[in-house]
Amino acid sequence: VNDVLVQGARNVFFLDYFSCGKLDVSIAERVVKGVARGCELAGCALIGGETAEMPGMYPEGEYDLAGFAVGVVEKSRIIDGSKVKPGDAVIGLASSGPHSNGFSLIRKGVEVSGADWNMPFDGATLADRLMEPTRIYCKQVLSVLKQIPIHAMAHITGGGLVENVPRVVPADSQVVIHRSAWKRPAIFDWLQKNGNIAEDEMLRVFNNGIGLVVVVAAEDKDKAIAAFKAEGETVYELGEVIARPRPADPGCIVI
Repeated sequence: VNDVLVQGARNVFFLDYFSCGKLDVSIAERVVKGVARGCELAGCALIGGETAEMPGMYPEGEYDLAGFAVGVVEKSRIIDGSKVKPGDAVIGLASSGPHSNGFSLIRKGVEVSGADWNMPFDGATLADRLMEPTRIYCKQVLSVLKQIPIHAMAHITGGGLVENVPRVVPADSQVVIHRSAWKRPAIFDWLQKNGNIAEDEMLRVFNNGIGLVVVVAAEDKDKAIAAFKAEGETVYELGEVIARPRPADPGCIVI
C-alpha cells in the first residue's frame, strides 16, 4: 500500500493468499486480523482472498502469505518525479523499525551475535523491535497532498535510501541527505554492531529509521513539515535536490 501511495494513488482494495499444509484456525485468524488492520490503516477494503491447504508442501506450523493492493489516481495527478527540480526540499517520515526488509541479514546478525530473540531491548524484546509492523503512511500522506503539492515520494524498502530515492528524481539531479538530520534508532545501531555490518551495507539494506521520503518545493517545506506533524508523523528535514555533479561529502549521503 505504501508502494501504491508514492504514485499519488489512493488504495482501494486488497486481496490476500494464505497457504499451508494443514490449516491451524487460530494462526489463520490472527493473520487475517493483521491483514484487516493493515487495510484499515491504509483506508482500503479487504475484498477477498484465497486460503489453500496443500499437505506435503509445507512443514507443520509453517505457512505462506502473500497479497496485493490496487489503487486509483487520475492520470493528470500521478506523482512521477517529473516536477522535481534543484532546490527542492527533501523530508523524511520516521519508520517504525526495519519494516519488511533485510530479514535475511537480520537473522544472520542475530545468529552470529548469539543474541536471544526474547532478550530485553529498548523497552520490549529484541524480536518485538525487529518485527515491529511496517508503518503505513497512506491516510497521512493523502491528507497532506490535499494541502501541498508533492513533487516526488520514495518508499524506503530494500535498497535503502541510496537505491530508492534516486529513482524518483530526474537524471540530471542528485539528492543530498545530511547524516546529522536524524538520529538512527537504536535497533539499527545494534544490528550494525552485533552483526558486524559495514556502513555501506547498512545503507543499502535497511531504511535506518526513514520509512518514506517526500520531495516538495523549498517554499512549501515548512508547511509540509507542519502538516505531517499534525498527522502524527515524526518528520526530519533530510536535505535538498541539487544539480549534478556533486562531489562526495563524508557528512552527507550524495545519491
